[in-house]
Amino acid sequence: MTEPVAPEPAGRAAVAAVWHIESARIVGALARYTGDFALAEDVAQEALAEALVTWSREGVPRHPAGWLLAVGRRRAIDHFRRHAVQDRKYAVLAQELGEGGVATGGAPNDPARDGAEVLWDPDQIDDDLLALMFVSCHPVLSREARVALTLRVVGGLTSDEIARAFLVPTATVQARITRAKKALAAAGVPFEVPPPQERSERLGSVLTVVYLIFTEGSSASAGDALIRQDLASEAQRFARMLTRLMPDEPETHGLLALLELTAARFPARVAPDGEPVLLADQDRRLWDHAAILRGRAALAQARRGERGVGAYGLQAMIAECHAVATSVEDTDWERIITLYDALGRLTPSPVVELNRAVAVSMARGPAAALALVDELEGPLANSYLLSSVRGELLIRLERFEQARVELEQAIKLCGNERERAVLAGKLAALDA
Repeated sequence: MTEPVAPEPAGRAAVAAVWHIESARIVGALARYTGDFALAEDVAQEALAEALVTWSREGVPRHPAGWLLAVGRRRAIDHFRRHAVQDRKYAVLAQELGEGGVATGGAPNDPARDGAEVLWDPDQIDDDLLALMFVSCHPVLSREARVALTLRVVGGLTSDEIARAFLVPTATVQARITRAKKALAAAGVPFEVPPPQERSERLGSVLTVVYLIFTEGSSASAGDALIRQDLASEAQRFARMLTRLMPDEPETHGLLALLELTAARFPARVAPDGEPVLLADQDRRLWDHAAILRGRAALAQARRGERGVGAYGLQAMIAECHAVATSVEDTDWERIITLYDALGRLTPSPVVELNRAVAVSMARGPAAALALVDELEGPLANSYLLSSVRGELLIRLERFEQARVELEQAIKLCGNERERAVLAGKLAALDA
């Protein structure tokens, strides 16, 4: 067997660019045609592999996305043929393939067979994309599986890219994706947009996955980088997609607003040497003011909904308070406390209460906040955030020995090297 020829860099770059933009549409269309989500993802990957070789050898086709879709369809036909499935599904697929002007034989990059006549129906594309997000974020899957599958089929990331982003072995990501496909098949999850009565409930799962991806991007849980811009950008892209696909849902706009307003602070959150810069020390002139405008516009859209803003909208309103303030001292901390009160009633969480305590410390002093933080000892016992906040409050109260113990505990629990360095700096300053 001869060794495969390595693709030329230009061909690989073209494939990567097209795949990043069009992969969700291609997988969605193939899932609709085959009625099998797992098969659609598999044949799309086969088309991608064929493009890596063919485009480098013969050039990029006139209609790259159509070419990939046509090859994916042929691979689906081959799959049914191999499994001797001579039923209506095979017949319909074969007929559609013929009507599309793309024969099952011949060179894929033949100008007459490069997908030029594979038509994209805008309304159907939107339905396919929305169905793809609902399937990949289905509640039957674990949180880790939902994240991995969404990044793979909606974001077009490879298993290697997902593994690097989350600092786990590639084999772990591949196993999660494989198990997710099997779980969806076992549960008989159809490839479709849920009916209206289920849509709002299922939308929560989709929004949660997008938010989890952004959270890992904005504050990496491990590794030596504070921000993973690639993950954060993917989450923002997903959020924009959702606002276009579901424009009447306030929480899609609320989530987009939150991500835009949070990402606006990225340019000032990291020093040139990679060290984190705390909010009080950030140069607000470096904030992305275009992102702030986009975030506030999305928040205004969320507020227009008849049901009012939800959890993401409330968090976006908190982020807006920071965005419009000229300094930490100028921030409307009492309004932030009120917003956290509303958020805590809507979605009770110890993390929400911890953030509320920080706002209380800024508005009413560290002693009032410390009493609130002490109540969170149980739920957040293994979180470095609790020890970090408590240590900061104890420093402000000049209870230095207790503060040292808390900072040491926070360093022990923190997984991100950059954040550990900040905590170590506080500890060193305390000792000095």
